[in-house]
Amino acid sequence: MEALLPMVLADSAVELARWQFALTTLTHFVFVPVTLGLAPILAIMQTLAYRRPHERERWERLVRFFGVLFLINFAIGAATGLLQEFQFGMNWSVFSRYVGGVFGAPLAIEGLGAFMLESTFIGLWIFGRGRLSPKVHLATIYMVWLGTWLSAYFIIAANSWMQHPVGYEIEDGKAEANDILAILFQWYTIASFIHVILAGLMTAGFLVLGVAAWHLLRRRNSDLFPAAAALAITIVLPVTAVQLVWGSELGVFVTDVQPIKIAATEALWESEQPAGFSLFQIGGFTADDPTPSFDLEIPYLLSFLATNRFTSEVVGLNPLQEQYEQRFGPGTYYPDIRLVYWSMRVMAYLGSLLLVVALWGWWLKRRQRLATSTWFQRVAIVSLVLPFLCNFAGWVLKEAGRQPWVVYFQLKTEDAVSTAVSASTVAFSLGVWVALYSILGVFYVILMRRYARQDPPPLGVETQEGRPAVAAPTY
Repeated sequence: MEALLPMVLADSAVELARWQFALTTLTHFVFVPVTLGLAPILAIMQTLAYRRPHERERWERLVRFFGVLFLINFAIGAATGLLQEFQFGMNWSVFSRYVGGVFGAPLAIEGLGAFMLESTFIGLWIFGRGRLSPKVHLATIYMVWLGTWLSAYFIIAANSWMQHPVGYEIEDGKAEANDILAILFQWYTIASFIHVILAGLMTAGFLVLGVAAWHLLRRRNSDLFPAAAALAITIVLPVTAVQLVWGSELGVFVTDVQPIKIAATEALWESEQPAGFSLFQIGGFTADDPTPSFDLEIPYLLSFLATNRFTSEVVGLNPLQEQYEQRFGPGTYYPDIRLVYWSMRVMAYLGSLLLVVALWGWWLKRRQRLATSTWFQRVAIVSLVLPFLCNFAGWVLKEAGRQPWVVYFQLKTEDAVSTAVSASTVAFSLGVWVALYSILGVFYVILMRRYARQDPPPLGVETQEGRPAVAAPTY
């Protein structure tokens, strides 16, 4: 019993550390897609204000209105991101020592370069209104856009290395970079970056659409929000369609580098050729009970999704488990099958539903009924939440699907946790994190709800008469 106690405490520390990192990352990922998507949308709106003098007042007011929502997300997102990084040294010191020679480079570039670029030009954008020329002020929001996307790229490069390690060698038990170009520009990084950017545009687009629909449903600001809703539809329709296709193509690449993740998304225990796609199943999620009691399946579809060929073989969980046992020794090498299976379907099904909403909005836009269709406006308000759920499910699929590895095929999660941090210490910090993030969540909802329901501010003197003025009070 005395010998068993340290093992139990160690397991508890690992699980608590995993819960803490999942909590902080999921919370942080509320704000990141909104920031990634709203920056280019604001740039488009401000460009329309600059290029169309007859519509300048409309688009300037919308820029200020949605600019406030952007700044709320940026501020809280930056705070949650900083807290997230403390865990690398606090709970995951073994991981930090192992990957520091590789992982630190893209994160340092992001923090010292991209984030500083983004935050500097946000300041110029806020306080430069009325002080900078209209053309230079327009350039600042494009630089903010560039900074947000560069930040995302370098963070995704670090995460992609954990998913598919390249450009390194092992020295004294630690990974050391020997090809920074391979680390920063491998295909997994580029494909994941495109996937995240599309998710950001989709999230921000439906946010703009939902907020505009709320105002239109109440017949408020009818001179402004039809244009915002039309712009949002113009963005979300192609983005959502491309996202569904690109997500499928990303799955083909993942089949090559993480085949067990693809098998887990289908609860596919034995290899099949061709393999069908499970739309819905009950049971069959454990090795002890691999046969579902009910399964609705589309023949051949999984083979196509995994390989782009309808008749290809998809390797099952059991053969892969045997291969990994021979390669890495005894152990369980497949992830939580039920979690991965359903996270994939939540992401795919909600994404498909959002495409239907976007098509409906496009049809109404073509018939100039977007501002008068109350049923669509109600649906658009509800749809505002769905991209966030898609993002959560996608993150769970990507991260939970590579377990038990924290660095794929190199370092297991159970071996990456800090050895000197007790379960009670992690539990205490987890409690503090939950309390802090709950407070931040309450403030976020209050602020977003308050400013999304307000009328867009009137233009200041600087845009109406061309004279210098102080920064807009909404900023």
